[in-house]
Amino acid sequence: MAASETPIIVGVGDIKNRSTAVADAKEPATLMLEAIRAAIEDASSSSTSQLQSAIDSIDVVKTWTWPYPDLPGLLAQKLGVEEKTKWKRYSEHGGDKPGKLFDEAAKRVAAGECKVAVVTGGEALASLSACAAAKKLPPPGWTAPSEAVDSVFTPTGRDLGNNLGAIHKIGAPIHVYPLYENAFRAHRGQSLKENHEESAKLYADFSKVAAENKYAWNSGRADSEEVIGKVDKKNRMICYPYPLLMNAFNTVNLASAVILTSVSTAKALGIPSSKWIYPLGGAGTKDSDEFWKRPNFYSSPSISRSIDASLQISGVSKEDVDLIDIYSCFPIVPKIAAHHLGLPIVGGPKKLTLLGGLTSFGGAGNNYSMHALTEMTRQLRDGKGKNGLVLCNGGVLSYQYVVVLSKEPRKEGGYPRENPLPLQIIDVPAPDLVLDGEGEAVVETYTVEFNRDGSPLQGHIIGRLRSNNKRFLANHGDENTLRQMASGTGEVVGKSGWVWQDEKSRGRGLFAFAKPSRL
Repeated sequence: MAASETPIIVGVGDIKNRSTAVADAKEPATLMLEAIRAAIEDASSSSTSQLQSAIDSIDVVKTWTWPYPDLPGLLAQKLGVEEKTKWKRYSEHGGDKPGKLFDEAAKRVAAGECKVAVVTGGEALASLSACAAAKKLPPPGWTAPSEAVDSVFTPTGRDLGNNLGAIHKIGAPIHVYPLYENAFRAHRGQSLKENHEESAKLYADFSKVAAENKYAWNSGRADSEEVIGKVDKKNRMICYPYPLLMNAFNTVNLASAVILTSVSTAKALGIPSSKWIYPLGGAGTKDSDEFWKRPNFYSSPSISRSIDASLQISGVSKEDVDLIDIYSCFPIVPKIAAHHLGLPIVGGPKKLTLLGGLTSFGGAGNNYSMHALTEMTRQLRDGKGKNGLVLCNGGVLSYQYVVVLSKEPRKEGGYPRENPLPLQIIDVPAPDLVLDGEGEAVVETYTVEFNRDGSPLQGHIIGRLRSNNKRFLANHGDENTLRQMASGTGEVVGKSGWVWQDEKSRGRGLFAFAKPSRL
């Protein structure tokens, strides 16, 4: 492939609307348009009109905030490129989508299928929430929605469907990520106290990074390890072991955009080489959508495979990576990724975030990692490193996409044409599942969901039958079991008990540490 077809990032833009006043409410499309224009300006102040008019590809990460009938088409219209845009795509939901769309746009540029590609996304859940509280839905002046909007989207309010998880009222991100944290802690032999202190320190370090980032929702404010780790009314436990300040904060107004083109087009437009950053490659895959069919809960094959494949296809070793941003809706994601990369979780020479995580920077819906791509571009331009890696995670630790950027072009030239990974990992076996388990059992992992007043609401157990080692799902079967699980005073993973079937709810398992009379 000719060198002139090498894809490069030439412009990046981020927008934050910190006001939550109804009068200041800007819809996601407006924020994205502002981010695209900021990226055009960032690329070159001398050829902004030519660059804008050359846009012929628009990818948009799906927004949680508002149901648009045609968001890519709306942006193309506002930019004045509707007629010449060859490619318009609106993604599915998922935090992996910024990396996936970015990599696919780079492939199109490299193949000569488009000249100038925009990849963008944004949320305005803070403004939408303010309008809902003021009983102004739809917000004045926003684009007519494709469906009625009478409430504000929240990840915890999603319908869990009709499956084994839903029967046990588990399946939201707040439930599943803690299952991994508890299993990862036990697998490493950490005490509950050591694990909690590690998470608090990790997120305190993240908070410091966000405090220095002008685009972060919490810019200028750093929460200490003590504040993040102390469980109280302001920082109540959500699902053990994560209090509020270890959960993603989604009520933000943030948007970002990346502009990609080829070296030849950049030269023709007079965009200086000081603005150029080279995508080296990307890769992504997913684990089973049904979390109860995962191989274990202390590792993520999709994370390890996506990292390894992206580095291999980019021609970069993990030791060559200087800058890293790992999607961090909960502490477990950067922990698992760092463990695979052989990096310390806390106190290491390489920070695991450029943004500060979805608690402190802000959970910009599916679009968080687009902000990581923009920040990575700036830091590489500024000479803070040569190579950077961005890990984009989505679902309930379900799907990943990893991209590698660099100050220098690929050694082999060109750009990889294909994602080297399959859609889903199926070669790592998961334990057999039993839907009507009864008998003596052991806890594989667990979490406890809490009420707003701090009292435990429900225990969730993934366990194994001692008789055949088959896996089951269950809820707590008595109050004593719930109290023990919620106390945080002793390790529950590996603890023995008993499972039986709920006579009042078909398919629902119940678990207790004490043998019930019916068994």
